[in-house]
Amino acid sequence: MSNQAVDAAFMSRANSLAIKGLGLTGSNPIVGAILVDQAGNVVGEGFHSGGPHAEVIAISDAGDLAKDATLYVTLEPCNHQGKTGPCVEAILSAGIKKVIYGSQDPNPIAQGGADSLATAGIQVEQISNTSEVEKSNRAWLHKIRNARPFFTWKVAMTLDGRTAAQDGTSKWITSEDSRADVNLMRSQSDAILIGTGTALIDNPRLVPHDLPEPMNPRSVNPIRIVMGTREVPLDFNLHDDQAETIFVRSHNFSELIAFCNERGLNQVMVEAGSVLGTAMLKAELIDELVIYQAPILLGAGKSFIGDLGITNIAEKLKLTLKSSTQIGSDIRLVLSRESGS
Repeated sequence: MSNQAVDAAFMSRANSLAIKGLGLTGSNPIVGAILVDQAGNVVGEGFHSGGPHAEVIAISDAGDLAKDATLYVTLEPCNHQGKTGPCVEAILSAGIKKVIYGSQDPNPIAQGGADSLATAGIQVEQISNTSEVEKSNRAWLHKIRNARPFFTWKVAMTLDGRTAAQDGTSKWITSEDSRADVNLMRSQSDAILIGTGTALIDNPRLVPHDLPEPMNPRSVNPIRIVMGTREVPLDFNLHDDQAETIFVRSHNFSELIAFCNERGLNQVMVEAGSVLGTAMLKAELIDELVIYQAPILLGAGKSFIGDLGITNIAEKLKLTLKSSTQIGSDIRLVLSRESGS
């Protein structure tokens, strides 16, 4: 393989490690790191899960073998004193010869690590194709660049776009495999958002369960955020001790975003119905739409989407299909909003 292909393969491995930290890093980015010796052997690896940074874990894992090794890390090493020391200092102390990183750090507080390492005599390169690592870390990158979390609206619906039958029943539209995939999404989120309408109709618990191996167990479940002005009875599941529940007693999205930013949330999974979901879509707050579509028809019932205020085809809301995957008997569609629509 060419040097470029070798670098891409090692960066992909580091990215696979980084993904294990989704939902575990608090306000921080996900980061994966591996150390490779001069013979091409991986001698250390690690990922950030809310404690020590990935680079520090990989260096500790490698021990003395870190000296003269090449570090592959999915994000530019940090250059500031936060809860832990700067990764730049750990890299220099370990005697690492070369650093190849993925995304450039857009955070003005932490950026500049690559320049500091180069000034200290370390060979520093950025990987040529950053799309894989930026996709994995998109929620944190979005938060830093846009001053709000990344909102993903999850919808389970029939082939004709229904989320419930005429009598209100909806369990279950999608397959067990799809519901397991949703659980994984929950575990990788910092918070789960619903409206009071969904809370009162479904009485959901909204906590990840039965996670597939080798998922890391969470010490704390995602925050449950309930938006709206109606009261949720105290005997409902949202008041249990399975997770923290925050009630945003408003229809003002600025209050929602203020809370999310105060808590440093990166990824918010929206499990709302058509009212809140449509309102967020109209307000251009839905960054990603994940649809689990079952091969069934109802012909009538509750639609997943409400009135968008569109009166003619020229005003259509255009989405970009990012992926289409069969999950059990269902299809999972991942879509994003086209810029300018």
